[in-house]
Amino acid sequence: MRAAQNPGRFTLRYRSRLHHIGMGRTHAGTCVILLVQDLRTRVINAATGELLRDPTLDPSRDYQPTGAPKGPCCKTPK
Repeated sequence: MRAAQNPGRFTLRYRSRLHHIGMGRTHAGTCVILLVQDLRTRVINAATGELLRDPTLDPSRDYQPTGAPKGPCCKTPK
């Protein structure tokens, strides 16, 4: 996978289907270790050992979102 094409996400094959798991742009380019057991996936930072995500794979969806709200984090009054 190239970071320029898929910033902040990675692809995992489960039962012959590709699933894209979002990590967010803050983790784009980070080397990770994936631990997969059935539908449970753990994403660990390879350098620090920090657990970045612990999603449960939904086989009915191709893209697994990060769970963060969409849009800017906060609005400033004008």
